[in-house]
Amino acid sequence: MDLSPRGVRATAGSLRAGDGTVLHHAWTTEGVVAAPTSTGAQLLHLSVALCVLNDTYREAERLGVEVAGIVVEADGDFDPEWHSSGITYAVTLDSSAPAEDLARLASAVDVVAEIPRAVRAGASVRGAWSS
Repeated sequence: MDLSPRGVRATAGSLRAGDGTVLHHAWTTEGVVAAPTSTGAQLLHLSVALCVLNDTYREAERLGVEVAGIVVEADGDFDPEWHSSGITYAVTLDSSAPAEDLARLASAVDVVAEIPRAVRAGASVRGAWSS
C-alpha cells in the first residue's frame, strides 16, 4: 500500500519497524512502533491501524493461529471541507499458518475490530471549552 501524507503504519513482532513512536502493547514485550504520528489525520488513521493490530493478536490467540509479526497500514483522504472520504487498511502478517486459517483470522478481526466498526457507523463529535 502506498501511503499518502496522511497514511500511517503500525508494526509489531518480527515485522516491527526501527523508527517511529513506540507504544506499550499488551500482546508483545517490545511494543508497537507507529509512524508517522504528527497530525490529527494521521492519528485518526492510526486508531484504526492499532485497533486492527491489537485485535489480530487477540483473535489469533483465540483461534490458535501463530502470528510472529504484523504490519498494519491505514490511510484515507479528505475533501476540501475535511470530510473523510473513508479509511482503508492493509495487513501484512509473518505467520506460518495455512491460508485458510489466515482467512478465518482476517474475517474475525474485520467483525470485532471496535474502532473500524465505530468509524463505519458514524459518530457525532461535540466539544466543550473552558478556561
